Amino acid sequence: MKFKFIYLCLLLSLSTNAQSSYQPTKNILDAREQFQDDKFGMFIHWGISSMFGDGEWVMQVQGISKEDYQACLPAFHPSLFNAEDWVLAAKSAGMNYIVFVSRHHDGFSNWDTAYSDWKITNTPYGKDVLQQVAAACKKHDMKLGLYYSTLDWIREDYPWRSGRTGKKSGRTGEGNYASYLQFMKNQLTELLTNYGDIYSIWFDGHWDQTNVEGHADRSSRIDWKYDEIYRLIHELQPTCLVGNNHHLDPIEGEDFQMFERDLPGENHSGYNFQKPTNKLPLESCETMNDSWGYTINDHNFKSKRALLHLLIGAAGRNANLLLNVGPKPSGLIPQESLDGLQQMGDWTKINGTSIFGTRGGPLSPQAWGVTTQKNNKVYVHILEQPKDQRIFIPGSYTKKAVFLNSGKALDIRWEQQGIYLECSSIPFDADPQVIVLTKKNYSDSSSK
Repeated sequence: MKFKFIYLCLLLSLSTNAQSSYQPTKNILDAREQFQDDKFGMFIHWGISSMFGDGEWVMQVQGISKEDYQACLPAFHPSLFNAEDWVLAAKSAGMNYIVFVSRHHDGFSNWDTAYSDWKITNTPYGKDVLQQVAAACKKHDMKLGLYYSTLDWIREDYPWRSGRTGKKSGRTGEGNYASYLQFMKNQLTELLTNYGDIYSIWFDGHWDQTNVEGHADRSSRIDWKYDEIYRLIHELQPTCLVGNNHHLDPIEGEDFQMFERDLPGENHSGYNFQKPTNKLPLESCETMNDSWGYTINDHNFKSKRALLHLLIGAAGRNANLLLNVGPKPSGLIPQESLDGLQQMGDWTKINGTSIFGTRGGPLSPQAWGVTTQKNNKVYVHILEQPKDQRIFIPGSYTKKAVFLNSGKALDIRWEQQGIYLECSSIPFDADPQVIVLTKKNYSDSSSK
């Protein structure tokens, strides 16, 4: 009888594990495909931290206590905020979605939450910013995702003692993750119930409870109970995608993998030791200057060429680019960001066919550039002058290669195994050039 009882317990355990295993629905699989098609989005870091002009980490970096930090609530009044201006700026660049910071590590909520007094509607401004952003996105056919921090530098119930950050905020409690988890669930329920269709939930903060990136042991010091959190999201909005900026391999229940300040497969930032998965969509997030949140003296904005290389480089690695803007405390996006977005839009209006709706091309990224493909077309993005002034593209193509922006033919040498592109006539001091090849014997049943 004893052995029979143990056997039944084992079966029950296996059954429970099988039931908890995440099986993406057709809705989610379709949403992942759409995500890959969209390719280009706007990240918006903004909130009460913008008042300080020193980035969204100002509370941590300057060691500000929660008492002093929260004393600024009566001074925050973004009188020039206009949600439509933000959305139209994204559209001008060719972007297809926005990820707005609903709540960052300082715990400030950019919506009228019922679960905290530390929120935008308790400022002199008094209005629900997220509600306005959601309405503008709906009006202009822009998808809306929400960034949500899983750590908090102010709440007493967050397990801050085992965390890496928030040690100088003046907290005295021991933390209570059960309480904090319920708080997060309550807020996520609000976000996914009161603001229309939400494209994605973009989590950040897991790393606060781990050793630093690159350490042999990156296990978390707390059980975040992601199975409960992710299940809640998928239940409330069956097409909402879940991502988590933990700088690790994907965790069960996540729908896309992200890379901070790096393209997939790169690790210039020191965050991204994880390998790109071939099972989920990929996304790289980057800044237009050196900062996420508004930094008053950061004018190191990337050139048009550098911005386009990020977008093209991401697409050639079968990934999306989430490009950040950090609006001023007034609510205005810095002019340098607006100029850069417009420049990118000028290029995507002509060359967007080679980015949107594509997948990674027949070649892995090369020193000279990348390839993308869609249906019977292969797009060769030439970003740098190739060695020997020629590029070989394997595959079976028609005997013609043309510039996407003009339709003008490029000299080629056609061979049975592929095509040599003769690049001596390409102007490498101009915008990135895209060459279009047409596959031979293409079947419409092929994937993108």
